Amino acid sequence: MFLGDFFEGDFKTPLEINESFKVTSPSDIKDTIGEINVCYAHVDKAVSNARKAYEKWSKLSVDERKSYIQKLSKVFASKKEDFAKIISRETGKPLWESRTEAGALVGKINVTLDYSLNLVSETKIEGALPGVDGYVRYKPKGVLSVIGPFNFPAHLPNGHIIPALVTGNTIVFKPSDKTPFTGQLMAECYKEAGFPEGVFNLVQGQVETGKRLVSHRQVDGVLFTGSYDVGLKIKEDTLQQYWKVLALEMGGKNASLIWEDADVDKAVYESLMGSFLTAGQRCSCTSIIYLHEKVYNEFLDKFYEAAKKIKVGHWSDETAFMGPLINEAAVEKYLRFQQIALREGAECLMRGKKLENTDHEGCYVTPSIYLVPEFNEDSVYLTSEIFGPNVAIVKVSDFDLTMKQMNASHFGLASAVFTKSRETFEKALQTLNVGLLNWNRTTNGASSKLPFGGTKKSGNDRPSAHHAVYYCTTPVASLEDETKLDTSKLPPGLFL
Repeated sequence: MFLGDFFEGDFKTPLEINESFKVTSPSDIKDTIGEINVCYAHVDKAVSNARKAYEKWSKLSVDERKSYIQKLSKVFASKKEDFAKIISRETGKPLWESRTEAGALVGKINVTLDYSLNLVSETKIEGALPGVDGYVRYKPKGVLSVIGPFNFPAHLPNGHIIPALVTGNTIVFKPSDKTPFTGQLMAECYKEAGFPEGVFNLVQGQVETGKRLVSHRQVDGVLFTGSYDVGLKIKEDTLQQYWKVLALEMGGKNASLIWEDADVDKAVYESLMGSFLTAGQRCSCTSIIYLHEKVYNEFLDKFYEAAKKIKVGHWSDETAFMGPLINEAAVEKYLRFQQIALREGAECLMRGKKLENTDHEGCYVTPSIYLVPEFNEDSVYLTSEIFGPNVAIVKVSDFDLTMKQMNASHFGLASAVFTKSRETFEKALQTLNVGLLNWNRTTNGASSKLPFGGTKKSGNDRPSAHHAVYYCTTPVASLEDETKLDTSKLPPGLFL
């Protein structure tokens, strides 16, 4: 049930409705989760409430703010199954996968409080100037807006919100319009944890709500995870507001290199996870596999046979590996890009198709594999983020040439190298222009104890995860002199 937007410490149903939209599960079009009523005026009220709350929240000690977040952690833990079920209903992800996401909410809190906060702890620099000590302290930015994605509707916004709150900022969160009820449950948790009024706020809506929020003059920063196109629009909407911090994580077209000495069985497993987990709807999923000619046939045979056996099903099916795509538009895009691949000369090894589920009518598709005979950096298929369970495979033999091909991507989020040679991995580490490079492990799945962010169209050099505390704070330098004035050391021409 839709409770309304959340500000002034409680849910507020719109008195004036500017737009409405229904939320239907992609796992079953007959499963209507609810209807959202949108009030544009609530954006102003939520931001105003956050601004007012900032004055007190930012002046609390870190330990005082941590005590609230520790209460929140207990509430998150108590509602793990509630989160898992609403995430699955709204995204279609299998319940086992949603439970992993729900559990990560508490994990992010633990990592931030126990580990990441150390990055912005007060630092003393003795003798910063002769006889004068220096200090670096980190102050909060102010009111930050968080714009959430649909694929990890709880974990990814939480990855922005927790570092922002513990460092003294206040938040206005807009969930994806595809997953608003996950966002609503998050707001319920903040209410139950007893946060002061205005510290956490929630507004629901679609494009117009997001535009009003990110461009609001009283918002000091925008923390976003989503597509490149939406990230670019946020940049455009805030172009005249140069003072705002923008942390934009904007997707990827990620590649794995499977070299001639790779453990083929492990590479097959990791590539299956990389390409098809979450139905390929991860910014860090594996979209291209560069496969050495010496292991080409062995890998391809095993990968194809395993991919054929992937079970696609409803989120409640405990035996399903893959759920549906998020909506019909995503299905259409997925099918269209397979036609583009064929027009560009790729060979279809396994065609992805719309899957008719007799029990649940949803946005189900099967995985797809396409063999690309020759790399072309102008290829639409090889350079576009499809966000579906599709992978292109390119046969290679020359390491340096393959590095150039991988770097030709318009994105620069994640890559993986499968080889038994550390030397080979380190050559890739020196060469590839990405934010994450894994060795003998797939491109997706990241640690909150490490930075997470990419280059080029994947981000704007504001890595999240462990480093999120940096874009939530401003370093303030102080020179602190406690000595008495020595008049014998006045410069020439100055008299006291």
